Amino acid sequence: MVLITDSGATKADWIAMDSQGDQLFMTQTLGLSPEVLSKEVIEERLANNFELAKNSHKVTRLYFYGAGCGTERMRRFLREIFGEFFPKAKVVVKEDTYAAIYSTTKVGHQGIVCILGTGSNCSYYDGHQLFQKVTSLGYILMDDGSGNFFGRKLVRDFYYHKMPQDLAHLFEKEYNLDADVIKENLYKKPNPNTYLATFARFIVEHKEHPYCKGVIDKGFQQFINNHVMQFELATKVPVHFVGSIAYYLQEELKAVVERNDLVLGQIRQRPIEGLVEFHKETI
Repeated sequence: MVLITDSGATKADWIAMDSQGDQLFMTQTLGLSPEVLSKEVIEERLANNFELAKNSHKVTRLYFYGAGCGTERMRRFLREIFGEFFPKAKVVVKEDTYAAIYSTTKVGHQGIVCILGTGSNCSYYDGHQLFQKVTSLGYILMDDGSGNFFGRKLVRDFYYHKMPQDLAHLFEKEYNLDADVIKENLYKKPNPNTYLATFARFIVEHKEHPYCKGVIDKGFQQFINNHVMQFELATKVPVHFVGSIAYYLQEELKAVVERNDLVLGQIRQRPIEGLVEFHKETI
């Protein structure tokens, strides 16, 4: 049994295939980002999934693509956990950028591949190898244009009284904005980046409001400036996007891409389907 996993900070999609490439099952867990979760939390999320627990000894190969797997230390941390949970499996752990690349860009084709989901990332693929100009320092310092980026902006603007009054009233009705609740989620509970990203749904639902339009436009432009434009070939190769923020705000994203004379490639909500097709060729 071969397991293919695409894990963002919020959730992880798992697809199991047999030796012929036929799907056996598809399931989902909460995200397994090693940057923000302990060994115990990751083990618990695996064990609490019925399909994974039931089939743990049948898995012979695991291809895991995950947020927070950009350093060898984090990849090794996960390999050790997966090695214990799937004792017969050969485990390959790569950062989620590879999932985005394999699901949008064919081998041998150049492109810039961006992730705009709970977090954000950007890489250049020359058709064979991945290159990054910016090393991510995580959700506190980076993640431009992502769900947690927009969520943080909304909460800050609400508390600084910079959000228009009509929107602030709706925002307050929809979320628990008590300071103690926010601080507990940010500083005492796991996945603070995922918590911040929950507020981004508000900006999607109210994207036609002038305030939200401005926030979205500036956030995407900041991402283009800080990430995409780092590459000399930025305006000459397709720029692909993967993630829920890119998908649900694709019209706004397209406008920023066109304004910067970029060539828009694919926009995918989730890369898991493309990953399956990629790995079917290697089974």
